[in-house]
Amino acid sequence: MPSATPVAVITGSGRRRVGHVIANHLAICGYRLALHYHGSADEARETVQLWQSRGVDVEAFPADVGREADVDRMFEQVMQRFGRLDALVTTASVWEPTPLESITAEQFLESYQVNTLGTFLCARRAGLLMAEQSEGGSIVTVGDWAIERPYPGYAAYFAAKGAIPTLTRTLAVELAQRNPRVRVNCIHPGPVMFPPGASEQEQQARIQATLVKQANCPETVAHAVQFLLENSFVTGVCLPVDGGRSVFAAELESRGRPKQKPAVN
Repeated sequence: MPSATPVAVITGSGRRRVGHVIANHLAICGYRLALHYHGSADEARETVQLWQSRGVDVEAFPADVGREADVDRMFEQVMQRFGRLDALVTTASVWEPTPLESITAEQFLESYQVNTLGTFLCARRAGLLMAEQSEGGSIVTVGDWAIERPYPGYAAYFAAKGAIPTLTRTLAVELAQRNPRVRVNCIHPGPVMFPPGASEQEQQARIQATLVKQANCPETVAHAVQFLLENSFVTGVCLPVDGGRSVFAAELESRGRPKQKPAVN
């Protein structure tokens, strides 16, 4: 008989970025974990071994979230392994600073394939599985605070992330028609984790760009995820977790975001 202990899938959690922190928090909350990775097999393997040593029921699953066959296979494997699905958090993303003049059609489509299509494919597959369960389930998508106040150099990324709120609301409506206990919400993170190699000046700029004068705090996103997973009366909403960055016209905005290395989750 399948265990009643809840199961969470966290895409993009193979690398030690925000998804990893969310997964760790959910493990503490008592979830069994299905980690997702694409190009981070070694890190995912190390993470599984670490959490298994702490008594967490965890397994990692590879997939290209922008490919439907990969996504379907991953969720089939998750169901075979755990027997249920209670939570999905979609942190898998790609972003790369590129001047407007240099963005190619291929780069633009790649951003949509991972950031938008990848979110849709995972959320749709998970949501339909949850709809078949009497307990339903909860999905948390991940957008970006700056889709409302974009800065230069990330046109493809912001365009792709800008679709996430509409996608979230649409799926909340669609899935509730199938099972009222399936909920879909979104988080818009701010500067919750410094990019690799960020200088002290860049780090301070991010801190000063918030109202609360705080940054590099990925645990705040994990706490927001827990709230959205647990509150059964919240669905179809987008929650900024940005320290007030989205309402603060900081000097940083006029200069654009400090340069950072390309990253993939």
